[in-house]
Amino acid sequence: MTNDTAAAVTPKRSPISWVPSLYFVQGMQFFVVMLIAGLMLKNMGVPNDQIARWTGVLGLAWAIKPLWSPFLELARSKKLIVVVMQFIGAASLALLALALQTPFWFAAVIAVLFLVAYASATHDIACDGLYMASLDHQRQAAYAGWQGAFFNGARFFMIGCVLKIAGLLEGPMGVFNAWTAIFFGLALLVACLAGYNAYALPGQLSTEHSDLTAAGIWATTREIVIDFLRKPGIWMAVLFIVLFRFAEGQVQTIGPLFLLEARDKGGLGLTTSQVADVYGWVGTVAFLVGSVLGGYFTAWLTLRRAMPVLIVMMAVPNVTFYYLAAAMPQDTWHIGAAVLVEMFGYGFGFVGMILYIMQAVAPGKFQTAHYALGTGVMQLGFIFSKTISGDIQVAMGYERFFLWTIACGVPALVLMFFVRLPGRDETAAATSHPDTTEATA
Repeated sequence: MTNDTAAAVTPKRSPISWVPSLYFVQGMQFFVVMLIAGLMLKNMGVPNDQIARWTGVLGLAWAIKPLWSPFLELARSKKLIVVVMQFIGAASLALLALALQTPFWFAAVIAVLFLVAYASATHDIACDGLYMASLDHQRQAAYAGWQGAFFNGARFFMIGCVLKIAGLLEGPMGVFNAWTAIFFGLALLVACLAGYNAYALPGQLSTEHSDLTAAGIWATTREIVIDFLRKPGIWMAVLFIVLFRFAEGQVQTIGPLFLLEARDKGGLGLTTSQVADVYGWVGTVAFLVGSVLGGYFTAWLTLRRAMPVLIVMMAVPNVTFYYLAAAMPQDTWHIGAAVLVEMFGYGFGFVGMILYIMQAVAPGKFQTAHYALGTGVMQLGFIFSKTISGDIQVAMGYERFFLWTIACGVPALVLMFFVRLPGRDETAAATSHPDTTEATA
C-alpha cells in the first residue's frame, strides 16, 4: 500500500484543514505568472507585444505538463512533490524580488518566471493527484467546492489585494522598489504556507522505491496518445477547441493592459490601484457568478442546445472592450460596469469549452488522461492567441484590435455545426439505426 493510498484509507485530519491551503498556493503561483507579471511589466514600461509574447511562452508550462505528469508517478509520495514545489515557488518569488534590482532586470525576471511557471505546473499535477489519492469519491465531490473557492480566492487576493497594495506603494517607493517589496512578502507567505502544508497534508514526506518504471509509463502514455488521436472527428474537435479560445486569449491578454495604458496612447489611463478594484474585485465576482449560472444554464438546456449561446457569450468581452476603446469613458464606475459585463460573459461562456472536452472529447477507455490532453490542447490554443496578441494590437491600435477580436469569434460559431456534440449524434444514430444503443458522441 502506498503512502498516499494509506492516507485515503486512514485519514488523520479533516480535508478542511489542508484543501484550502493547498489550492490557495496553487492559485497564487498560477496568477503571479499569468496575470500579475503582465500588469507589473506594463507599469515598468515594457511594450504590449513583448508582454504578450513572453507571458504567452511562460504559459506553455501548464499546456505541456501532461508530457511529464505520468513520470511523477515514479515517486510514491505526492506530498513530497507538493511541498518541495511550494518551497521552490517561495524561493523563486524571493529571486524575482532580487531580479528587479539588477541592471539586466527584464531578462532576469523572465528567467525566474520560467522557474515559477514550471514549478507551479509540476505542483498542479502532484496537487490534484494528492487530492484524488487521499479522498474517496464522495469526499472528492464534497470538497470540490472548497478547491474552486480557494483557487479563485487566490485570484481575489492577487489582483484585489496584492495589486492594490502595489498600486499604493508605487507612488512613494517607485515601481521597482514597490514590486520588490511585494515579491518578498509573497515569498514569505508561500514559505509559511508550504511549512504548514508539510505538516497538514495527508501522506508522508519520505518516498520509497516505486514498482513503476519509466519504460512502462512511456508505453502507457504512447497508448493513451494514439487512442486519443484515433477518436472519430478528433481533428475537427481540436480545431474547434483552438478556435473557441482564439479571441479570448487575445482579449484577456490585452484588455487589462488597455485599462492601464495612458489616454494619450489610446488606453483608459487607470492607476494600478483602480485596476485592482475594477478587475480584481468586480471582475472576479462577475466571472464566478457567470461561471455558476453558465453551468446551470447548460445543465438545463443540454450542451448541444446551449453551445450557440455559450459561444455568443464568449464574444461579450470582445464587444465590451471595443465599446470601451471607442467611447473612452473616464468615469471609473462606468468602466467598472463594463468590466462586470465583460467578465460575466467570459465566465458564462467558458463553461462551454470545459463541458465540451469533458462530454465530447474525453469519454472512452482513458477518460481522465484524454480530458487532460483535451485541456492541454485548449491551453495551447489560448497560449498561441495570447502570444500573437501584442503584435496584432501594436500594429492595429486598441480600437481596431478589439474589433478584430469580434471577428475572431465567428469561426468557432460556424464550426460548431460540424463537430460532434453530446445529444445531437446520439439522436441521429438512434434515428438511422434503431437497434443501436451505443452513444457516438
